[in-house]
Amino acid sequence: MDSWGIIVDTAQEGLGSRPLHDEAPLRDWKALDTFKPPDPLHTQGEDWDAIKREMDERKKRGALTQGHCGSLFDLVYGLRGFEKLMVDIATDDPRLTRLLDIVAENKMELVEKWLSIGVDTIEFHSDIGMQDRLMISQEKFRQHIMPWFKKLFLPIRETETHVLLCSDGCLTEIVDDLVECGVSRHDPQSEANTIDGIEKHYKGKMCINLDFERQRLPLHTPSSIKAMMKDAVKRLATPEGGLMVFFYAFDENTPLENIEAACEAGEECCLDYTPA
Repeated sequence: MDSWGIIVDTAQEGLGSRPLHDEAPLRDWKALDTFKPPDPLHTQGEDWDAIKREMDERKKRGALTQGHCGSLFDLVYGLRGFEKLMVDIATDDPRLTRLLDIVAENKMELVEKWLSIGVDTIEFHSDIGMQDRLMISQEKFRQHIMPWFKKLFLPIRETETHVLLCSDGCLTEIVDDLVECGVSRHDPQSEANTIDGIEKHYKGKMCINLDFERQRLPLHTPSSIKAMMKDAVKRLATPEGGLMVFFYAFDENTPLENIEAACEAGEECCLDYTPA
């Protein structure tokens, strides 16, 4: 059970957990009247003095400093249960707005703490995409989720701090909406969004933190990995910047030579990069 009262399980040790929706804390809306969110500053025994010292040391080295505010949309479907949340959104249940406000108020305390430390960017996790589309319609996103994101993200951007949204799935149809909300860096997955889609919808609008999807990494060859990386950098990088690239090798069946090829490709792209 996490600090929000969500019971989670994992299909494979070492991988991310999933909420048990039949045990969701707010599966019955009556529970909302007495629901108490956790202390946002002390969910995992945080030592904020030590965190501040670490951020100060990173600044001295010229390294990026980043705060973390945890989950948003996926937190809400963990609290409510996924199917129930989908019905709430489809029917415009007014209690959903109340729940989103509770989460936003809780997260803002954490935002203010990170801003007081003076980090360069603040990260939020909010998986809202499927393999080829959003979990909800663009209309419902704009109605329910966009005002919620703005409430959290725009105050951060007003301080010239960047907002990183970590959100899996296909989000190409709402990239402009995310920019309006204040997102300045997102990690589009190469398979779900495609390099064509990322080039069309992301390039020049926000920092692309390109995620080469881990599900496909075991299936590639070293040569195809290098070709894929070089094609992406050639098409998405600009002289002004705005491109970051990463691989995850979570699957135990990922050949070591594929991991080596990914690392070599990154080094080669940095050395050989010339703008298209």
